[in-house]
Amino acid sequence: MLRVKQYDTVLLKDGREAAIVEAFENKVFIADVGSSPKDWETISLTINDIEKVLHTSRD
Repeated sequence: MLRVKQYDTVLLKDGREAAIVEAFENKVFIADVGSSPKDWETISLTINDIEKVLHTSRD
């Protein structure tokens, strides 16, 4: 099972990378996508939107 934590960097199924800002029960997430502060967008995701974890945060 895919485990996603706050501050992880994930690859979305649509090819974008996202930084997880908030994680709720490993089912729903708030994430920032974009390459710099000029184009960041905050979005809501579900676990089904995530392909894999690229970089994990420390516990």
